[in-house]
Amino acid sequence: MLQLKDEMVIKDHRILDLLYAEARHNILEGRYPCDSSHYYMLGGIQARIELGSYNPSLHSSKFFRDNQDQFLPIHMRRGMIQSWFPKFSSKKTSPEVCLLEHYQKIPPNSTERKLTKKYLEFCWSLPYYGCAFFQGQIEMPVRGLTSLITHQDKPVLLGVNYNGIFLIDNQRASLLLSLRYEEFSWDLGIPAASQQENPDCMSCIFLQFLVLENGTRVSKILQVFSKQARMIDSLISGFVDHIKSKKNLGVNNKEQDEGTMVDGLATSHEDSSSQLHTAPPIISAPRLSNKLSKLTLATFDEQGRCIGKMGSWSFSY
Repeated sequence: MLQLKDEMVIKDHRILDLLYAEARHNILEGRYPCDSSHYYMLGGIQARIELGSYNPSLHSSKFFRDNQDQFLPIHMRRGMIQSWFPKFSSKKTSPEVCLLEHYQKIPPNSTERKLTKKYLEFCWSLPYYGCAFFQGQIEMPVRGLTSLITHQDKPVLLGVNYNGIFLIDNQRASLLLSLRYEEFSWDLGIPAASQQENPDCMSCIFLQFLVLENGTRVSKILQVFSKQARMIDSLISGFVDHIKSKKNLGVNNKEQDEGTMVDGLATSHEDSSSQLHTAPPIISAPRLSNKLSKLTLATFDEQGRCIGKMGSWSFSY
């Protein structure tokens, strides 16, 4: 796996084309969450690369309405009801019009090579660029009367790269949780031998991180179920070991690829010097405040006592 600094100096157009194809796939699949304006910008660049220069007789708003699935992730596309009843949606802000406008803005002298590089440069700026993605599922928080109803787990993607881990709802291209390696501990949970043949009993990854809650330092633990949990565990371990080895060689922190070389790296159950409840540094509240409400978490105090339970955690202690 190439590191970002190595990708950024590649000149071979054949390799850049492969990197572009992968980035485009991840954008269209909702694996790289970003702002709406960025999706339109990237869709316009993609259209210019694949369709060539703007031709008003061919590239109308109707063309982009009929082909929006080629240029936008699913959550950005015009819905079926809007397509049937266009009067109920704003023409100026419709996906096809926004795509067309960004497509038209691209200078006619722009080459495919320059546009490919521009597309990649934007994707390189995303913290989850280059992630290996794994299928998983999490419990969704339920409150009030809805807690009496059986709810299915929510499918998610867990991305792992050199920066850290990222929990993504790719259907909505929404980043649910991002943790750098110095911000969390993790553990691998394996079903009991008697349950390993049960398709409804999956392995899981436990993620633990510290936050300030009402002025008090507490530890949050999230459980991510995945048939690929062992692979996730191995990949996180590999990145952490690599980072530690570079740090032990005395590499200056300022020269590290993404600035993640700090004293408190992620620790796992296999680290003899720490356990899951040996928590990493506190994560700033603003960065997580809008995300934790979407997750089912267990909360522990500084003495390791469980002081908050949600979902199946309520039956675990």
